[in-house]
Amino acid sequence: MIKILKFEFNPIEVNTYVVYDETLQCVIIDAGCSNDYENEILQKAIAEHNLKPVKLICTHGHFDHIMGNSFVCKTYGINTFMHKNDLENVINATSHGSYFGVNIIQPPTPYNFVSDGDEVTFGNSSLKVLFTHGHTQGGICLYNESNQLLFSGDTLFKECVGRTDLPGGDYDVLVGSLQKLMLLPDDTKVYCGHGEETTIGYEKKANPFVIKMI
Repeated sequence: MIKILKFEFNPIEVNTYVVYDETLQCVIIDAGCSNDYENEILQKAIAEHNLKPVKLICTHGHFDHIMGNSFVCKTYGINTFMHKNDLENVINATSHGSYFGVNIIQPPTPYNFVSDGDEVTFGNSSLKVLFTHGHTQGGICLYNESNQLLFSGDTLFKECVGRTDLPGGDYDVLVGSLQKLMLLPDDTKVYCGHGEETTIGYEKKANPFVIKMI
């Protein structure tokens, strides 16, 4: 049974998730922690639950979602998993952050690239990679069928979708990615990159971007 710890970090309010099962192995999704205080919050929660981080997964490479990569990788001795198409965003993270008035520590270069359909494993569990570009060129979602969970990054939000006006964004491509997500069961719970949780079924009824395409 998968369990989830959720944290809201940094000035752009990114959701960071710690996902674990009965083995107490865990993966960290989108390390948005941006300072010593937030780093301590994350580290303390992991210690209190006796968890062992084994992988860091990035749903995409925008700077606000990778601000804590350096801290997490050094603290737990783990590598980063992401889609190769977003490597350029990681390489340019500090300059992108500066443009928005945010200083970050340069994240380490990812050592593990994932593709559509790959399984990222931890403990007795796994998350299936869904390639859902459009918000960025390398955006992914992470799906667990048995627990009906989806980590949607910035592809899908409650009643909204990720912006496509930044470099690498493409609205028409994002629409195709959303269509892929709408094939999942309606009761799939969606943990978004920003904001509160939702379900696929709710988005079919309440998300104007989704309603427009179905």
